[in-house]
Amino acid sequence: MAYEDQTKDVIHQRMLDASPADIDKRPGSITYDLTGPTAIEAEALYVELDTFADKAFADTAYGEWLDRRAAEVGLIRKPAVKATGYVTFTGNEGALIPEGTEVYTDGENPIYFVTTADATITNGMATVAAEAKEAGASGNVGPGAIKLTTGNITGITGVTNAGAFDGGVDAESNEDFRKRYFDRVRRPITSGNAYQYRQWALEVVGVRDVRVYPVWNGPLTVKVVVLADDGVPSQSLLDAVKTHIESVRPIGADVTVIGAIDYGIDVAATLYLTSGADISAVQTAIVAEINEYFRELAFGDPIVRISQIQRILLDNPNITDYANLTLNGGTGNIEIVGDAIPVLRAVNFVAG
Repeated sequence: MAYEDQTKDVIHQRMLDASPADIDKRPGSITYDLTGPTAIEAEALYVELDTFADKAFADTAYGEWLDRRAAEVGLIRKPAVKATGYVTFTGNEGALIPEGTEVYTDGENPIYFVTTADATITNGMATVAAEAKEAGASGNVGPGAIKLTTGNITGITGVTNAGAFDGGVDAESNEDFRKRYFDRVRRPITSGNAYQYRQWALEVVGVRDVRVYPVWNGPLTVKVVVLADDGVPSQSLLDAVKTHIESVRPIGADVTVIGAIDYGIDVAATLYLTSGADISAVQTAIVAEINEYFRELAFGDPIVRISQIQRILLDNPNITDYANLTLNGGTGNIEIVGDAIPVLRAVNFVAG
């Protein structure tokens, strides 16, 4: 911090030193007591100056301040999107299910959904479209996750979702938005160059990174490889990218949009745990960290390093040691080639 030494005591002493020498400045004097509160307020101003410096520059700005900085070059943060799917109600024949009916998952932190159309029980059931109540990836739940309804709906005996809810995307994070901002200012775009195709693809909600190959199949051909927020993109996301690029690209270009390819990684190890530690809980924590490590590698570092997996294991407070660590059956690093990204396929941890 540039002003961390500007404390109220330092400021107060400076004010006293600047006062006339022939007046009483001892504690309890009028001069001392009147300058004390001012020094406190001045310290608060210096603290605010420090935070303003972080807000003003793109490499440290966040939230609203990053939004305002990015807006100067025409960028808008990608918003969160609600997950969508279908829920099936069972109950008495003819029972009405009004639009806006709330259903939710069970557990300590339930996820709420609302129906987006009216429905009527026919032949004992009714399937109706629904969306997550809150936007974000938390609404992406698997089949059968929805089990409960809010309140009592006359004639309804149960609810579930036969298929998964998907399409939910978190609002663009500060780091992802900052990366896109620096892409814009550091990679100048011209009419239809590779940087512009990258920019167009990154404007689509759900896209985290992009690779662009100009003239990949001859003149006027462009290949765009898409990485989704959660890894390998869905066909619907690829279609959205293709549609958006087609709406803005130069006339005559032939654009191919494909997704990143998953490169499955199997991790196995014998884990020596602390007394009372549960292997299932430890595995869940390790899997989350490995997935985050793989996410950082995607379209960046092509090497999956076994040393990083070792670090993840040894950083876990419930693991005292490990043995027989392998990646895809081997004990070395794995190189990811082409447009593939590392995806954790299977884990096999056993307690030693």
